[in-house]
Amino acid sequence: MNAVQHLPRIVASCLFAVCLTLFAGQPAVSAEPAYANWFRYETEQEAHWKFNEVPGDENQLVITRTDGVGPVRKLFVLYPKPSSAYKVAISKILSVFANKGVNAEITVYNYKGDEQRGMDAIKLAEQSESELIFSMGSRSTAFLWDTYKGGAIPVISVCSKDPVLLGQAEAYDQGSGTNFAFTSLNMPVEVQMAYIVDFMPDLRNFSILVDSRNISAVETQANPMAELAREKGISVQMISVEDPANAAAELEGLVSSAVTTMRKSDPLLERSLFWITGSTAVFREIETINANSDRVPVLSVVPEVVAEGPDSAVMSIGISFESNAHLASLYAHSVLQRTANIGDLDVGIVSPPDIAINFLKAREIGLEIPFSFIESASFIYGYDGEAVRSTGG
Repeated sequence: MNAVQHLPRIVASCLFAVCLTLFAGQPAVSAEPAYANWFRYETEQEAHWKFNEVPGDENQLVITRTDGVGPVRKLFVLYPKPSSAYKVAISKILSVFANKGVNAEITVYNYKGDEQRGMDAIKLAEQSESELIFSMGSRSTAFLWDTYKGGAIPVISVCSKDPVLLGQAEAYDQGSGTNFAFTSLNMPVEVQMAYIVDFMPDLRNFSILVDSRNISAVETQANPMAELAREKGISVQMISVEDPANAAAELEGLVSSAVTTMRKSDPLLERSLFWITGSTAVFREIETINANSDRVPVLSVVPEVVAEGPDSAVMSIGISFESNAHLASLYAHSVLQRTANIGDLDVGIVSPPDIAINFLKAREIGLEIPFSFIESASFIYGYDGEAVRSTGG
């Protein structure tokens, strides 16, 4: 065999050598962890926490303190699904624990809304001798309340809606008398309506946007607000998304139709509002809602729906995921430190509410924001949509 016959092999060897040279010293591209399809966190938490995969189970992870001192406190967090709200909440919990020096090992478990997996999660929490469970979201809280009320491990709700209206708590100003302590993402409906009427005293048309499958949003936000508005002589339209997977297409037609109805009694659309509930399937479609709302102000009960840029509600009045998680963290710390009895803790409601305003959207629709709201706003985005105030600062 002559040299010419060896040429392809020589060329291939040279190319391989060149590739080795080019890529030598280059960092390897790491794959996302197995849990990344449902669990997210703010990257600054990596300063104090390590996020560890559980081999063979993509629906679990364990979070450990990288700079912890003292005894390790074992905690458990139950997720029902992925959610941007939970990213905010878990990041806040970790931040509070880091600031308070809590040296924790936290198991996070996605039970995917499946009852049997939920029971497996409870068993795992007990076997691992967890000292406290965070129920993340209304669905997890309802599941644990139905199946684990009176259980051995204390439970604190996070990102959950009104426990009184959901029949989980007797009253706001008393504890559960069980192994549960509740926090609420909701303001009492009377307080919420008082803010709305203060914002628009001559309100005539009130359109409520909700995911019909989000039972907690329907029962604790949409229906009570609709009833209260009607008592005040305000015309109410219930805009219900039937299929969350098709929410954008549904909302396009529903919002446009609502505007047409509003014009019959309010031709200039000066006494009409859209109000977005805490339904993820709805508020994540804020761009579609804005595109079809004409000049009707879009308000939300979720402060995070007001954000930088044009894809934002004009204003939100409510309790942010971050504020709620902060309160839940303080409850947890007091329980872990044995300065509070879990069953004695009142329903945790953040007050005053978080108000967020986007002046870019206000200018687009020619809306004047009352000064009292500007003065008390926790979050303000300016006429260019940029953040100019955060958490009242």
